Amino acid sequence: MAYKLINAAEARPGVAIMVDGVPCLTKSNDISKTGKHGHAKCRIEAISVIDGKKKVFVAGGHDRLDSPLIEKNRGQLLSIAGDKANVMDMQSFETIELIIPEDLKEELKDGDQVEYWVVEGSKVIKRKI
Repeated sequence: MAYKLINAAEARPGVAIMVDGVPCLTKSNDISKTGKHGHAKCRIEAISVIDGKKKVFVAGGHDRLDSPLIEKNRGQLLSIAGDKANVMDMQSFETIELIIPEDLKEELKDGDQVEYWVVEGSKVIKRKI
């Protein structure tokens, strides 16, 4: 997958970064001041794009982080069976089977348009359009 390298101090809220091999969106980045003999430290809180788990870690301000490229696509729900949905991509018209997130299960129904993200080969429904 394609990556972009950024410094830890550049990981602002909303920026995608890789944490332990998992693509995450940055929630907050607390940057400490530099010390007499050291560099700035960053305490970064991030939320996994795939499963929604929170990850917290500390890195040096000049440490390089991988920033994955996120492809955002639109699709139409063809059918829903349990926690899985068949989605037709609106550009290529291919059919994909995706897992419906817990927070969207109640509001999605057949025929709705959704935005789904392709990150690191994983496809995730993010919101109803």
